[in-house]
Amino acid sequence: MASLGSSELILNPDGSIYHLNLLPEDISPIIITVGDPGRVSQVSQHFDSIEIQKTKREFVTHTGHYAGKRIMVLSTGIGTDNIDIVFNELDALANIDFQSRKIKDQKTQLNIIRVGTSGSIQTDIPVDSFLMSTSGIGFDGLLHFYESGHVRNEALEQTINDYLGWDRHNIHPYVADADPDLIDIFSSNRIRFGITGTNSGFYGPQGRSLRLQTKIPDFNEKLASFSYQDQRITNLEMETAAMYGLAKMLGHRSISLNVILANRPNKEFSKQGRQSIDALIQYTLEKIAQSQLV
Repeated sequence: MASLGSSELILNPDGSIYHLNLLPEDISPIIITVGDPGRVSQVSQHFDSIEIQKTKREFVTHTGHYAGKRIMVLSTGIGTDNIDIVFNELDALANIDFQSRKIKDQKTQLNIIRVGTSGSIQTDIPVDSFLMSTSGIGFDGLLHFYESGHVRNEALEQTINDYLGWDRHNIHPYVADADPDLIDIFSSNRIRFGITGTNSGFYGPQGRSLRLQTKIPDFNEKLASFSYQDQRITNLEMETAAMYGLAKMLGHRSISLNVILANRPNKEFSKQGRQSIDALIQYTLEKIAQSQLV
């Protein structure tokens, strides 16, 4: 195939990928993503050693070792637009030869684990609990820019679209599922399961109104009442559906783990958010240590 042009695969003067500022040797097949740049050190403080620390814009990377496994933790910033950057550039680091600018014949599969925060829309999911996203419903539209039909959960997608009837609002959700192998690795009786709504913003797109009137006043209630094969939409955040879709298209594996910081119907917010996030970080690291991931 032809080499990728300099306007498509954009490299910095030192040969690193444009936004992440990383070289291929900086990454590991085991990657923890967090939204907040400040949370990277909250993860890496548990590492046995840190070999790489790099920063550009909101993208902070620490690569090190934990329990004999080489792990990278990377901040994505907020939103599916950033996920589009992060996942495409991580894949480029793993599967494009930067010298020839050609896609490698032998592909490397990445395992990308989100450790994030989220808000529950169900009364019975309390703040400070852990939740694994079995599927993500994207209200942002990112996957519609890609040939993504082969990786989407079309049955759930059709069901949710028929149920919501939000075409009149120009909202056309897509659905992508978590990787089943990673579901097995990170499951336990300590973590709940649910379908996650991935939104294009924090306020109106999640049914919040400060001074602006939202277009769909029963947004959260409508989602909370939905059920599919005994699964509910349990929580809202801003990255998961895009992660699942892009990972599958690129041949990677992804899982999203969430600390519930807010319970929207109960109008509650965690009083110990940092401690709960640290507990999920340690849970994630121990599950990685016990797994066959390399």
